[in-house]
Amino acid sequence: MKTIMVVFDSLAKNFLPPYGNDWVKAPNFQRLTERSVTFDKCFVGSMPCMPARRDLHTGRLNFLHRSWGPIEPFDDSMPEILKNNGVYSHLVSDHYHYWEDGGATYHNRYSSWECIRGQEGDKWKAEVAEPSIPVYAGESYRQDWINRKYTNTEATSTQARTFDKAEEFLRTNHCEDNWFLQVECFDPHPPFFVPEKYQNLYPHKYDGPHFDWPCYDKVKENETPEMIEHCRMLYAALVSMCDHSLGRILDFMDEQKMWEDTMLIVTTDHGFMLGEHNWWAFCRPPFWADVSVKPLHIWDPRCQRMGERCNELVQTHDIPSTILEFFNIPVPKDMQGKVLRDTIAKNKAVREACIFGVFGGHVNCSDGRYVYMRAPVSEANAPLYNYTLMPTHMKGFFTGEELRTAELASPFEFTKDSKVLKTKGKAFMANAHSFGNLLYDLDNDPFQVNPIDNPAEQARLICHMRRIMHENDAPEEQYARLGLTEQKFEGQV
Repeated sequence: MKTIMVVFDSLAKNFLPPYGNDWVKAPNFQRLTERSVTFDKCFVGSMPCMPARRDLHTGRLNFLHRSWGPIEPFDDSMPEILKNNGVYSHLVSDHYHYWEDGGATYHNRYSSWECIRGQEGDKWKAEVAEPSIPVYAGESYRQDWINRKYTNTEATSTQARTFDKAEEFLRTNHCEDNWFLQVECFDPHPPFFVPEKYQNLYPHKYDGPHFDWPCYDKVKENETPEMIEHCRMLYAALVSMCDHSLGRILDFMDEQKMWEDTMLIVTTDHGFMLGEHNWWAFCRPPFWADVSVKPLHIWDPRCQRMGERCNELVQTHDIPSTILEFFNIPVPKDMQGKVLRDTIAKNKAVREACIFGVFGGHVNCSDGRYVYMRAPVSEANAPLYNYTLMPTHMKGFFTGEELRTAELASPFEFTKDSKVLKTKGKAFMANAHSFGNLLYDLDNDPFQVNPIDNPAEQARLICHMRRIMHENDAPEEQYARLGLTEQKFEGQV
């Protein structure tokens, strides 16, 4: 048996034809829908990039215990479990966060890996002289502007080179058995630097300033409707390029008749906002459906179910358990994601509710219809601690102050009896308190525009939230900062 998993980054489902979009040109995603089960209620788990990937390795939620960070020494890693059980695992990716301090332990969990250089702020090509940049907003912008000189054709783009290497793996190994290929593409994550061939699919008039990388913030007063529309068109062009790359995988599976013995999973880490809710990106505001409900397509050759949709509640961290079961490998007890075999085959429900969020932000709970977003009770958003044996942030080590004030904390259920460093944490989303608690009815308001007041549903979802947090062995301060301590919770919503 074999598995191919294709992961795009920041792929918004409202830009895909299978999820109702009628203007983005993505025929291969439509073709994929006809060959797989399309999930309509796949929620994120931990946000954003590397927390989501820790969920994808470990089958459990990251965001309650630490912010952005590496795989921990006590973690169960799905590709490593495959490797240790005779299933070859290979990663091909241009997602440069894998090679930063805060992600540097993921790729070595695979049997082999190949990195494609040059995305975004990847410290790749060296220029001492200051480049001429139309917009300067930090070191990543500077490096990106240098990298673009070397990725400015379709053939030299990081996306094309990623899928070149994926196809190389397939051509070399498609006749072999027992392997897992993860193809991971940073697109359509910004910057929306896309070949003219794909831009030409979306003709529009624009004569404003250079604008293909919005700040992760509110839409600013000087960002005109024309600028927003221009950015949406560039994003759509990048989605069409992703669609072309996906087609390469589908073509190869057709060519080599791989559908009989190969599972195919196509998904993303999270969605993206392009002016919705008057925000850009996915980091700072609450995780509305534009970000939190994401595309997922699965083909399982055992049941061969295709062209159908599944409305059951699933999440990112169900994927590793599902892959291990496909290869007949026992799922470790600390993996809390569900095996989706029967969900794929016959829409079997695997959970009543789910939680999702970012370290220090809202803890969100959904039963598939309602979504309740619980905010910190105060602007201080405290207490809040990181628990780790790998003290690194995204781009560097923990500071001396963080380490000097660290203490050893008792083991959690999933740390394999290891004590961990407990350090004061900084919320990834700094302004969560200002949004307050929010409740939405997804059936009547799928894009969460109008919050509702329904104390009974709020109380029910709080009960689910507390239960799932307990199942994840959430530290006590998570309840405290949300006002969900026993004393506070008793008789109070």
